[in-house]
Amino acid sequence: MKIAVCDDDRPIREELIRLIQRQISDADITEFQSGEELLHAGADFDIYFLDIEMDAVSGMELARHIREREETGRKRSIIIFVTGYREYMGEAFDVNAFHYLVKPLDEDKFAEVFARAWKEASVFCEQEKKYIMVKSLGAQQRLLLKNIYYIESRNKKVIIHTTDKTLEVYGKMEELENRLGSTFYRCHRCYLVNMEKISAYSADNIQVINGDNLLLARTKYSDFIKAYMRYIKNGGIVNV
Repeated sequence: MKIAVCDDDRPIREELIRLIQRQISDADITEFQSGEELLHAGADFDIYFLDIEMDAVSGMELARHIREREETGRKRSIIIFVTGYREYMGEAFDVNAFHYLVKPLDEDKFAEVFARAWKEASVFCEQEKKYIMVKSLGAQQRLLLKNIYYIESRNKKVIIHTTDKTLEVYGKMEELENRLGSTFYRCHRCYLVNMEKISAYSADNIQVINGDNLLLARTKYSDFIKAYMRYIKNGGIVNV
């Protein structure tokens, strides 16, 4: 996995790298001395350590940029803020930060947080590879699960909505539900939603990050909440 360390304070960057290598001696680490440098690199990382207060491009701006890219199908990542200021903790929740470490760093706390982040990022990496094969327009197509927003049953057809296209495929909802696994939820007889792509929900509606709204059967609301909480507990990404 790839790790980015971005801080305009060189001693802090060196300390972070030392603490990471204490746990993962051969970790693939790239350091950046500014937010602009990280942006211009254009690379994806599995774990980001970001300072918040930096010139020109702040760590919070970087985090928003990272999350926006993920909505287009880019790699999911872990964001950990490392800062001397506690007042940004509220904003950190808005960008789904994994943790918020305050300088000066407590080495035991860092070790605990990094171990959990590494484990969760490993789960993300495995999920990135999962896919299904479906038949559409007479040809077999490979669809990464991470790119599926939701699946819809309409007029005896099954329609798969993804980040870059919409496919009509041969098959039944029940068959796809069994193949896709626990990160997808059958919220209505007509809809199967990827819980990774949920941005909001109510007692009778689920909104997906592309703006579409799906019906949530009222009789399924309680079961959906339990399934969604299990998904979160097992390291699922949250956009709500």
